Amino acid sequence: MKDLYAARKYFIIAMIVIASAVLVVRLFVIQVVKDVYRLSADNNVLRYVTQYPARGLIYDRNGKLIVFNQAAYDLMVIPSQTSAMDTALFCDDLEISIEAFRERMKAARSYSYRAPSIFLKQISAESYARFQEKIFMFPGFYVQSRTLRKYSKPVAAHILGYVSEVDEMQIKKDPYYKPGDYIGKLGIEEAYEKELRGTKGVKIFLVDVYSRVKGSYADGTMDTAAVQGNDIVSSIDLDLQEYGERLMKNKTGSIVAIEPSSGEIIALVSSPCYDPELLVGRARSENFMKLSADTLLPLFNRAFMASYPPGSTFKPVNGLIALQEKVIVPSTSFSCNRGYLFVGCHTHSSPLDLKGGIMNSCNAYFCQTFRRILENPAYSSVTEAYEKWRSYLTQFGFGTRLETEFVNELPGLIPTPAYYDRYHGKNGWKALTVISLAIGQGEIGATPLQMANMTAAIANRGYYITPHVVRPAGGEGEAGSRYETRHHIEIDSANFEEVILGMEAAVNGGAGATARIAALPDVTVCGKTGTVQNPHGKDHSVFIAFAPKHDPQIAIAVFVENSGFGATYAAPVASLMIEKYLKGEISAASKWKEQRMLELDLIGMKNRQRDEER
Repeated sequence: MKDLYAARKYFIIAMIVIASAVLVVRLFVIQVVKDVYRLSADNNVLRYVTQYPARGLIYDRNGKLIVFNQAAYDLMVIPSQTSAMDTALFCDDLEISIEAFRERMKAARSYSYRAPSIFLKQISAESYARFQEKIFMFPGFYVQSRTLRKYSKPVAAHILGYVSEVDEMQIKKDPYYKPGDYIGKLGIEEAYEKELRGTKGVKIFLVDVYSRVKGSYADGTMDTAAVQGNDIVSSIDLDLQEYGERLMKNKTGSIVAIEPSSGEIIALVSSPCYDPELLVGRARSENFMKLSADTLLPLFNRAFMASYPPGSTFKPVNGLIALQEKVIVPSTSFSCNRGYLFVGCHTHSSPLDLKGGIMNSCNAYFCQTFRRILENPAYSSVTEAYEKWRSYLTQFGFGTRLETEFVNELPGLIPTPAYYDRYHGKNGWKALTVISLAIGQGEIGATPLQMANMTAAIANRGYYITPHVVRPAGGEGEAGSRYETRHHIEIDSANFEEVILGMEAAVNGGAGATARIAALPDVTVCGKTGTVQNPHGKDHSVFIAFAPKHDPQIAIAVFVENSGFGATYAAPVASLMIEKYLKGEISAASKWKEQRMLELDLIGMKNRQRDEER
């Protein structure tokens, strides 16, 4: 029995010794070997001040600076350190009201009495310069450096996007962001956020129990420097973009210009537009609300969010499909007697071949051509032929997102056979039922971006590259390959040449040519007018074109809403854009067109007409 008690005693002593040894070793590791626990304990006496990086700059295709940064400052406050001060002087220097001061102080105290919080965001450099001379008079306040976006010209807002404060959803989605951080919204700022934002740094300060700074922690050895974001080279021609916005001032519509060989977007105009400076700084929220309430919808990007019937600008595509399906040849002629069945047409010479049909924009020609496409005996039914026709359109980029950088790009609409089956019953419709598609009317919808892309594909004689607004950094990455891949269309290049002859004649032909106003000296422009029927008001003026004919450097689509014939407004705007881009200036022969377009106020005319009708 005695031996049993002795054994138990030694066992207990051994367990105590082992447990003590484990505890000592663990404490040594925690307190000496590893720093993390000590730092965690120090958090109560350390202040971590985020160092925000400057966002990357944005340049145009010619190296001109579009977006840069301007110093701004967030005013921080520690309520426990504030004391009696000249509140009126404080508010006057920062241009805020006494009521606003009280509300912000109340919010800061609610957040924390001893921890710092933002009192006033985005103080301008000018306001900070005045305030810093007197900051010693306001204990408990200090300044944290930030940057704000600045623009070399008040243009390209829809392309660039803007920067705003992150919300809770974005914080949950990406742990990089914390409350008070900023993130790109829309356009290039959003599409290339990770490249532009850079990497945040941090400075660590020692503070006392009253949150007063006593100096840098560990002599700054544990601080990390902020890393500036990467610069971006866009495909935009800043001068052309500015010119396009001037031409579209006081008009509603869009311009999209693409370099066919690369898919680079040279200009993208949505009108009405707004000055990107309005969405910068402390007035951003107020200005955003005003822009949102504007009935002209300046925040709405018509270039790739508005869907229109393409009208007669769609006729070249139907001509291409008909040639490829061998239901017509270039010499195939059709007569026109002011239209075809219930589809009307204007007066012109008759009969016409394919070239003449495009040149004169003959509705009858393309109605009969479209009917041949859908009634092609090579297919078992109209539905099968329609599916084939539709497949060609998707190859041009219609009815689907083009997968540009723009997250809010819309696909437009190319109805499926099921769409017509729902309205007319299965096999209850035929070519004449959907004959309006022959002239780009009816249920079809396309964005100006898609129309410009279609024009680029015609200029390239059968392929396009996905439109984009930022030049690929190289072919190694996903972005490089994505925006360098050719999307080929299953139509022979010879057929494109035949259609291009008609588009050339539409601009440079004689009597009957619908787009002679778009002709330029020393440059062969190939184009097609369109007058889009609009059940809600006056027809839309539309024009597509590319130039020069044999070495296309620009493909363009112009939509001017509620303005009538394509040749009246859209064609002159496109012609001026082409001349400006290719020549660098507007010739004396085109000055009258320029003056007319710059002075034209269609929005004002519409408003006056509406007031008169009341």
